Amino acid sequence: MGWQDSSWLLTCICFYFTFVRAVNTQKSVPWEVQRYDGWYNNLINHHRGSAGDTLVRLLPANYADGVGEPWLEPELPNPRSISNVAMKGNSGLPSTENRTVLFVIFGYHVVADVVDTTKPGCPIDFLNIRIPKDDSHFNAGKSKKEYIDYERSQWHTKTGWSPNNPREQVNQETSWLDGSSIYGSSHSRCDALRSFAHGQFASRAKGSNPAQSLPAESNVGNLMWSAPDPSTGDHSINGLCVLGNDRGNENLFIMAEGVIWFRYHNYLASQFENESLGLTDEELFQKARKWVIATFQKIAFYDWLPAFLGHDVPPYDRYQSFVDSGVSHEFQVAAMSSLATMFPPGVYMRNRTCNFRDIVNKDGTNTSKALRVCNSYWNRQNQNVEKPEDIDDLIFGMASQIAEKEDNIVVEDLRDYMYGTLRFSRSDFLATSIQQSRDHGLATYNTAREAFRLAPTKNWTDINPELSINNMELFQQLAQLYRNDTSKLELLPGGMLENNGTFGKLFTTIILEQFERLRNGDRFWFENTQNGLFTEEEINIIRNRTFHDVIVAVTDAEEEDIQKNVFFWRNGDRCEQPKQLTESDLEPCTPISTMNYFEGSSAGFGIILVILILLPILCYIAAYIVSHYHKKDFKQLQKKQQGATKNAKDLKGIRVSEWQGPKEKTRDICLQLVDKKTIKVLDIRNTLIRSINLGSHSSVKVVQSNNKGQKALLLHIPNEYDLVLFFQEENLREDFIRQLRSYLDRNDLPLETSEMSEQDILKNAVTKQERSQLLDTFFRHLFSQILDIDRLDAGDLGFEASVKAKEALTCELSRTEFADFLGLKADSLFVESMFSLADKDGNGYVSFKEFLDILVVLMKGTPEEKSKLVFRMYDMEGKGCLSVQEFHNVMSSFAEVSSNTIKEAQTKEAVESVLKEAGYQDKSELTWEDFHFLLQDQEKNLFFSNLPIPGKGKKNGNIPLKRGCDSFLINRKQSGALYATPSVYTEARRQKYERSKVKQKIQQFKRFIENYRRHIFCAATFFAITAAVCVERAYYYGFDAEASGIPETTRVGIIVSRSTAAGVSFMYSYILLTMCRNLITFLRETFLNQYIPFDAAVDFHRLIAMVAVILSVIHTLGHVINVYIFCNSPISILSCMFPYVFINNGSEEPHPYYWWFFQSIPGMTGVLLLIVLAIMHVFAFHHFRRSSFRAFWVTHHLYVVLYVLVIIHGSSGIVQTPRFFIYFIAPALLYLGDKLYSLRLKKVEIAVVRAELLPSGVTMLVFKKPHDFDYKSGQWVRIACLSLGTNEYHPFTLTSAPHEDNLSLHIRAVGPWTTRLRELYSPESITELGCLPKLHLDGPFGEGHQEWNKYEVSVLVGGGIGVTPFASILKDLVAKSSINSKIQCKKVYFIWVTRTQRQFEWLTDIIREVEENDKNDLVSVHIYITQLAEKFDLRTTMLYICERHFQKESNRSLFTGLRSITHFGRPPFVAFFNSLQEVHPMVNKIGVFSCGPPGLTKNVEKACRHLNKRDETHFIHHYENF
Repeated sequence: MGWQDSSWLLTCICFYFTFVRAVNTQKSVPWEVQRYDGWYNNLINHHRGSAGDTLVRLLPANYADGVGEPWLEPELPNPRSISNVAMKGNSGLPSTENRTVLFVIFGYHVVADVVDTTKPGCPIDFLNIRIPKDDSHFNAGKSKKEYIDYERSQWHTKTGWSPNNPREQVNQETSWLDGSSIYGSSHSRCDALRSFAHGQFASRAKGSNPAQSLPAESNVGNLMWSAPDPSTGDHSINGLCVLGNDRGNENLFIMAEGVIWFRYHNYLASQFENESLGLTDEELFQKARKWVIATFQKIAFYDWLPAFLGHDVPPYDRYQSFVDSGVSHEFQVAAMSSLATMFPPGVYMRNRTCNFRDIVNKDGTNTSKALRVCNSYWNRQNQNVEKPEDIDDLIFGMASQIAEKEDNIVVEDLRDYMYGTLRFSRSDFLATSIQQSRDHGLATYNTAREAFRLAPTKNWTDINPELSINNMELFQQLAQLYRNDTSKLELLPGGMLENNGTFGKLFTTIILEQFERLRNGDRFWFENTQNGLFTEEEINIIRNRTFHDVIVAVTDAEEEDIQKNVFFWRNGDRCEQPKQLTESDLEPCTPISTMNYFEGSSAGFGIILVILILLPILCYIAAYIVSHYHKKDFKQLQKKQQGATKNAKDLKGIRVSEWQGPKEKTRDICLQLVDKKTIKVLDIRNTLIRSINLGSHSSVKVVQSNNKGQKALLLHIPNEYDLVLFFQEENLREDFIRQLRSYLDRNDLPLETSEMSEQDILKNAVTKQERSQLLDTFFRHLFSQILDIDRLDAGDLGFEASVKAKEALTCELSRTEFADFLGLKADSLFVESMFSLADKDGNGYVSFKEFLDILVVLMKGTPEEKSKLVFRMYDMEGKGCLSVQEFHNVMSSFAEVSSNTIKEAQTKEAVESVLKEAGYQDKSELTWEDFHFLLQDQEKNLFFSNLPIPGKGKKNGNIPLKRGCDSFLINRKQSGALYATPSVYTEARRQKYERSKVKQKIQQFKRFIENYRRHIFCAATFFAITAAVCVERAYYYGFDAEASGIPETTRVGIIVSRSTAAGVSFMYSYILLTMCRNLITFLRETFLNQYIPFDAAVDFHRLIAMVAVILSVIHTLGHVINVYIFCNSPISILSCMFPYVFINNGSEEPHPYYWWFFQSIPGMTGVLLLIVLAIMHVFAFHHFRRSSFRAFWVTHHLYVVLYVLVIIHGSSGIVQTPRFFIYFIAPALLYLGDKLYSLRLKKVEIAVVRAELLPSGVTMLVFKKPHDFDYKSGQWVRIACLSLGTNEYHPFTLTSAPHEDNLSLHIRAVGPWTTRLRELYSPESITELGCLPKLHLDGPFGEGHQEWNKYEVSVLVGGGIGVTPFASILKDLVAKSSINSKIQCKKVYFIWVTRTQRQFEWLTDIIREVEENDKNDLVSVHIYITQLAEKFDLRTTMLYICERHFQKESNRSLFTGLRSITHFGRPPFVAFFNSLQEVHPMVNKIGVFSCGPPGLTKNVEKACRHLNKRDETHFIHHYENF
C-alpha cells in the first residue's frame, strides 16, 4: 500500500475519531457543541474561520510579481536596519495609561486564540534577513552571523498561481474567539488535554485542588511546541505544560496566562459537578467549556479591547452570517507590533501580601528584581516558577507592574534577544515581523491609511509630528533607508511610529474592525440568543464577569488582594511596583549562540562510513577463511581417498627436522644412509628431496652445537649447500652421529667433528637460497660466453663483489643441481647419461668448463654434432656402436618426458617401427652413421633442438631460444631463418592482401560488431532503459519535485540516490530473467535467438550484477550525502520533506545520524542490503566459487532476503511512493513460473543404472532418462545428491547422445562435492549402502555448443573435463552419419587438449567409435598432449621422430592408439584457424566451440579475434558457462 492509500486510510480513521466519535459522545449534550476546528460556525460557508483557512486580505496583495514574490532588497530597506533605526531605544518608560503587563500578556493570548502563521510552508522557502555589516549586536564577537533565518509562512496550495489568485497564507488557528488557545483547534488535541474524569483537564498532581494545580507535563503524544531554550539550549519536552495553544510555553508569562484558563475550566467543571449531580464527564466538560469561552469572549471584547482602544466599543446588535470573521493580515501586524512596544525587559513576581520576590538568576546564585524576559523563552526548568503558587505570584506581579510606554521603542529582549529559529539562538522580533509582512504581501502604510479613510502622509514628519520634534534624526535615517519615498514605507514601521503614549489611529482602526467582525460573524457568540447556548440571565452573569474574578477564583488571592481592573494600575491600588524596570536592573541576557546539529556526531558518522567501506573487505576476509577451511577440508579428503600421506612408522630411516634458512619454515625429513656412499633426504611422503653423493669427498665434516640441549647439527658438503638438522633430544643426535660414523667407516670415509654455538652454525651455514644465488651467477656467465650476451645482462657483479663472482665461476654442479637445471628428476636415465658425459674428470660434479663444452654443442652445434652427442651419451663403453637394447634404452629415456604415459610395450613397438622403416630390423648394433640416418628426415627439428632450459626468453641471462609450435610443418622465412609453423593441411597457400594496421583495426571492429551484434543490441537496449529510468528520476528530482522541498535541501544527494535507486530497482528485477533457465532453453529454439544471445545469459547476469552493485554503492554514497545534510537540517525542514515521518514540534534538532542508519526502515534495510550484497558479491568471485561452491550456493540463495529487503526498503515511502513493484512483478512471475517448472523434475528421484570410477578422478554415472526428457547434444543439466547431506545443485554437461536410452555424466573430482560424490559411488561405499544412491535432476538447459550443426564447418575445442559436451556431440554425429541423416555441418574439427592421453581414456573409446563409423571423413581429430616438454626440447624431438615413424608404419598414434594425429605442447590456435581458411575457401563463417579452463577459452577467443581482423572467413566463438 502506498502512502497515498495509507494517507486516505489515515484520513478516514481521523474522521471517525474526530467527527463520528465526537457526535456519539456529545449527543447527550442538550445544546449545539461548537466544533474545535471552527468548521460549521457559518452554516453558509462551512469552512469560514476554520483552522487551516486562509487569512483575509483587507487590501490587495502587494507582491513584486503580483503573485507571490515579495519585495526585497534593494527595492526595500533591510529589515534589520529598519529595526535598528525605528525601534531601538531605551527601556524604562512606563505606559502613559498605566496599562499593566497583564494587559499585554492577555492581549498576546487573545491574538494567539485567533491567528497563528508561524508554521513554515512546504517546501521550505527561505527569505533570510541579511545582517548589516555595521550591526553592533549580531556582528559582534563570536556571535557574528551573516543572516537571520526566516522561513516563509505556509500558504494555500491553490493560491499563488496568477495576479488574480495571489499567494494566500494559512491560519493554523480558528479565527473565532472560541478558546482554541485553551482547548486546542482540533478534537484530538483537546482529547490530549483532558483527563476524561469529572469534565476536567488532566493535571500534573492527581487529587489536588483543581483550581490551584498545574497542567500535565508534555510528552511525545501531546505534540507541544518545544523550541529550544535560547538561554540553556535545552530542547527536550520535559517540563513543558500541556496547553491548548501548542506555543503556550513560549515564555513563562504566556504560560502563566494559559494556566489561569486551564484552572478556570477545572474550577467551573468542579462547580457544575457539585451543583448538578448526575452529569456525565462529557456534559461537565462541554458545559464548563462554553462558560469559559463566553467569559473569555466577554473579557477580550468588552474589557481588554476598550483598554487597548482607549474608548468603549459598539454594543452587540445581532448575529450577521454574511460577515466574514476571518483574521486579516493587517490585524496580525497591528496587534503583535502594538503589544511588542509595551513588553517590559523583566516581569515582577509578588505574593498576595505585596511582597515582591527576589528572582534567582540563571547562574543559580545571584538574584534580580524580576524575571528577565530574554531568559524566560521556552524555559523547561526555572526554579522561580516550579510550584502552583509560583504561577499565582507571577500573575499578581504582572497585574501590579506597569507596562512599557506605547511608542515605537521595543526592548532589546524582543529586538536583539528574541528566541531564534533554526541554528541561531537569538533573533529580532521586529525584523522578522517586517519580513513576514513582505512575505504576506501587505500593502504599504499610505495604502492602508487610504483604505481606512485616513489621510496619507506626504512628509516623513507627518507620521508623528510630536515624535519628529523630539527625534528628528530617526525620521531622517528612515527616509534615507526608503530613499525618501514615503509611498514605499511599510505598514509595520509606519503604524508603530504613530504611537506616542497612545496607540496610533491606523492600528486601532484595524484592530477594532477585526474584533467587530469576530463578534458579529460568530454564530456561537455568547450574546447571540439564537444559538441556544445561554439564557438572558446567564448572559448577564457573563457580562458582569471580569478577569479579576477569574484570577481570584483560581488563585489563593482574596478580592482585595488584586485590583478590580487588572489591565490598569491606578493610584490607590494595592501593591505598587518597586520601580519601572530597565535592562540594567536585571540579569544580562544570555548571548547569542549557534547550534551545530552535527556536533559530537563526526566520530560516530565517520566510524559508520569506515565500517561500510570495510564491509566488502570484511566479507572478503570471511570468504577467505571459509575458502581456506574448505581447501583444508578438501585436501584432507583427497589424502584420505588417495592414501598419499604416510605415517612416520612407514618411513625407513632417521626422522629429523631440517632448517632451510632464516626466512623458511623448518620441515620434517627422513635421512637414509644407502649404498654407493649416498645419503638420501626424503619428505614425510617418502618422496626424494635430495641425494648427497659422498663418493667424491675425502672426508665428511660435522659441526655440533654446544648450547644447552645440544640439538643442532650441520653436515657440510663441499660444492653443495649444507644440511642443518635439529633433533628433538640430545641422545637422538648422538645416535645419528654413531650411525653416520659407522656408515662412513664401512665406506672408508673419515668423520671430522667440531663444535660451535647454535647461533654461529645458523650464521655460517650455506643455505639453499644462498647456493641458488651463486648458481644464478654461474649460469649467467656461462650463457654470456656461449651467446655473447652483454656482461651487464649476464649479471657481472663488478669490482666490489669480485670475490663472490670468482666463487660462483669456480663452483661445481652436483647431479641434483644439474637435474634441477634441466627440469628433470635426478635419477632419470637421461640425466644420468648427460651428467656422465659432462663429468669428464669423474669427480661427481660438473665444473664451469665441463658444462660449457657440452652446452656449446647443444646450443650452437650442427645436427650431426648434436646426434653424435646423443650417441656418445648412451655409448657408455665408448665402443662406437649401440646395441638394439641400448637403442631401446635411448628411446625409454626420451619417453620419460611423457611422465611414463608411454608404456614399455609401446616403446618397444615404436623402436621396432623405426628400425623397420630404416631397414635396420636385422641389425644387432647401430653405428653413429646408422643412428644419424634415422634422424635425417627430421634434421631441421634437430637443428632447433636444445636442452629444456627453464625461463628462457626472458631478459638478464635467461636465454631466448628459437622454437617451433606444432607437428605439422611448412616453411616460411623470417629474419633470414627457416621456422616451423603449424598447418592442418599442406595445400598451397593463397596470397594474402596485407592490410595496414588501421584497416586491420577497422576490420577487427567490424567483425567484433558482427560477431557480437546480438550482445551489443541487448546490452545497449537494457542499459539504455536503465539509463532512461535513472535520467527520468534525476530530472524529476532536479526540476519537477520542487513542491517536496527535497531538491532545495540536498539536490545532489537526492538526484544521485533516487536516480540510482530507479536503475537498481530495474536491474534487480530483470536480472531474474537471466536465471530463468527453462525459459531461456525454450526461447533459444525460437526466432528470438536471432536477436537475443541466450547463451550469454550467465555473462549478462554477471554484468548486470556488477553494474547493479556499482549503482548500489553510488546510491549509498548519495544517501550518505543525504544523511549528512539531513543531520544538519532542522526539523522544520525535515517535516516538510517527510511529513509522514517527522512532525515539526519546534525543537529544531533533527534526528541523529544513527537514527537514519539503524532506526529508520530505509536505513536499517539499506545497511542490511549492503551486507547481503557484499556477501553475495564476494562469495561469487571466481576464486571463492571454485574453492567453496557450497558457500557460494548458500550465500547466493540470500537473493530471497535481498528482494524482501528491497521491498521493505522502499515501502516506507519516505521520499516517494513505492515504485519497485512496477519493475518487479513481471520478472518475478516469470522467474517463479520457471522455478515451479524446475520443481516438477527436482522432486523426482532418478535411479542410477551404473556408476564407474575412471582414471584421472572421473566418475561416470549412467541413470535413467525421465519420461518426456528431450534434449540436444551439447546441453547440460543440474544434479543434486541428497545422500551427500546437501541439496545443492551442480551443473554438468551430458555426455550421452539424444538417441541413447539412458543419460550419462562424466564428473571429475576437482572439489569437495565432486570428490565426495566419487567416494559415494566407490565400490566400497556401494557395497556398504547396498544400492546406488539416487539423484535429483534439473534440466536440460541449452547453451551455445548445441548449435554446432548450424555451421558448415565447426571446430570443437575441449580441454580437461571440458571435453564432456563434445562427447555427446561426437556420439550424436556418429549416430546421424550412420543413418545418413541430413545435417548442415560438412566438416568437424575436434581438438582435444590434455595433459596426458591417460587422463581421459574414456574419451578415446568415443573417438575410436567415431573413426570407425566416419565413412565420409566428416570428423578430423587432433590431440594435443601438453604434459610433454616444449617441441624442440632435445628429448621431445627424438620422441617426436618416433611418433612420426610409428604413425607411418601402423597408421595410429604411439600415444593414443588412434588414427587421430597426436601433437606435443599447446595448440597454436591462430595458425590452426588460419589454415582452415585455405582448406575451406568458400566457407564464410566457421563456428568455434570451446569448453575447458578459462585460459583455454581465452586463447581461443584471442585467436578468433586476431583472424577476424582480416576480411576473410569469420570465426564465431561459443564457449560454455554454467
